[in-house]
Amino acid sequence: MSDPSSHQPPVLGRRAFSGALMLSPWVVALSGPAQAAGAAVGLRAPGFSAPDTSGTVRQLSDFKGKLVVLEWTNTGCPFVRKHYTGNGAGNMQRLQKEFTARGVVWLAINSTESASSEYLAPAGVDRWMSEKQAAPTATLIDESGQTGHLYGAKTTPHMYIISPQGLLLYAGAIDSIASARVDDIKLATNYVRQGLNEALAGKALSVASTRPYGCSVQYKA
Repeated sequence: MSDPSSHQPPVLGRRAFSGALMLSPWVVALSGPAQAAGAAVGLRAPGFSAPDTSGTVRQLSDFKGKLVVLEWTNTGCPFVRKHYTGNGAGNMQRLQKEFTARGVVWLAINSTESASSEYLAPAGVDRWMSEKQAAPTATLIDESGQTGHLYGAKTTPHMYIISPQGLLLYAGAIDSIASARVDDIKLATNYVRQGLNEALAGKALSVASTRPYGCSVQYKA
C-alpha cells in the first residue's frame, strides 16, 4: 500500500468539477506543478499587501517572525464549502482555531473578480465567514488577482505555509483526497495540519508540495 503522505492530489478545474460531482470515480483535470515561479518551496515567499474585509491594508511583512498560512477561498466553491460545512465546526474552522491559538497567523484570501457570478463584495465575504464562525486572523480581498498570481494560486482552496523567517514551507492541497465529499475529510491526510505541527516542532516538513484541488480561481481576465 502506498504511503498516503506521498500522494499528489490533482487539480480539479472549474469545468471539470461540475461533472465530477456526479461521477465516481472522480473525473479530474490535472494541471502543472503545484507552485509557480516566484513562489517556490524553500525560497522566500513573495511579499504582498491587500485590504481585509474592513478595508484595512495588511502586509505579509506585518507578520515577520510568525508562521503564516495562506488559504485561497471562494464562498461559492463546493470544495471550499466542503471544508466549511457546519457553522463553527467545519474542517477549515477547526484548523483556523487550533493553530491561531498556537500563535499561527492565518490569512484567507479571496481573489474572485467582480465580474464573476460568484463574486461577493467584501461585506458579503465577511458576513459569510461570520456565519460560518470562521476564525482566520484576517480575510483579504484580492479582486485584482495580484497576490494570487504572485503565488500561482490555482484553486480554492489552495494552501501555503510560510516560515517565521519568510520562507515558503508548503504549497498545495489541504489534504490528500480530491473530492467535495465531507465524509472524505476524516479519511484524508491533512497536509496543512501535518505541516504546521512539524513546523511548530522545529522539524522539516515531510510533505512540502502537492497538487491542489478544487475550483479554479476566478481571476480577472
